[in-house]
Amino acid sequence: MRTEVAGHGGVRLGLRVEGAANTRPIVFVHGWAQSSGCWAAQLADPALTERFRLVAMDLRGHGASDVPASGYDDPHVWADDLAAVLDFAGPDAVVVAWSYGGLVLVDHIRVHGTARLSGLVLVGAITEIGRERSGGRVGPLMREHMRAMLSDDPDIAVPAFTAFTRGMAAGPVPGAQAQAMLGASLSVPPAVRAALFRRDIGSEDVLVRIDKPALVVHGTADRVIEPSAAEHALGKIPGARARWVVDGGHAPFAESAAEFDAVLRQFAEEC
Repeated sequence: MRTEVAGHGGVRLGLRVEGAANTRPIVFVHGWAQSSGCWAAQLADPALTERFRLVAMDLRGHGASDVPASGYDDPHVWADDLAAVLDFAGPDAVVVAWSYGGLVLVDHIRVHGTARLSGLVLVGAITEIGRERSGGRVGPLMREHMRAMLSDDPDIAVPAFTAFTRGMAAGPVPGAQAQAMLGASLSVPPAVRAALFRRDIGSEDVLVRIDKPALVVHGTADRVIEPSAAEHALGKIPGARARWVVDGGHAPFAESAAEFDAVLRQFAEEC
C-alpha cells in the first residue's frame, strides 16, 4: 500500500506500507539518492510481514515525496520528518536506517530523543557528516564518483551512477532491483543530491545518550561507507551489537536479503 504523511513544514512524504496491522512497526529509512523501493525484499518477505507492520519512507526530495527548495541541511527538519512517519507507524518502532538514513535517525534522536523507538538498526550507515568526522567516512567508490554524481549533465551523471550502483554491492543483486535502484538515484534532482552534503555536524554526544537496543550491520567490503564508521557507532552507543557481513558490500539487505531479514526479525522480536 502507498500512502503519505505531512512532514516538517507540511512537506508530503511518500510511504510504502506492508504487513500486519496492530503489530510492532519496523520503519525503514533509505540512503542518499535512493527511495523506499530499495527495501523491496523486506517488504515482500512473509517472515517479516506476518509479524510486523513495515513502513518504508521516502526522504524529502526523493521517491514519491515532495521536493522542497530548502531544509536539507537542517537537523530539525529531518528529525520532524521522521517523527511524522513514526507517529503514523505507531509506538515502539524499530528503525532500520541505511547509509545517509543513519544521519537522519541520529537527527531525530538529537531533537526528539528515543521515546518513539524500541530499537535501532544502522546498516552501512553514517551517524555524522563533515570533513574528518569519524562516523561519516566515505569509501573509495563514493570518492571516485561523487563529483560526477552531483552533475546536472546526464552524460556525466548517468555513467557515474551506473558504475556506482554496480560497485555498491559486493555480491549479486537481482537485476530488476539493481535497475530500480539506479532509476531511483537518477530521479533525485541534482540540486537535492548536492544539498544533502552541505552539512557539517558531529554526533558523539547523541550516540552516547542512546538508551535503546542498537544493532550495527556493516559489510566488511563496503566501498561506499568505510567500516570504520560502523566501528565509531559501536564505540559510542552503549551496548550496541555488531553484525559484520563478511565480504559484504554496502547493501546487505539486497545482496544477502535472506540473511539480513533473519537478523532483523530476531532483533525486532528481542526489542
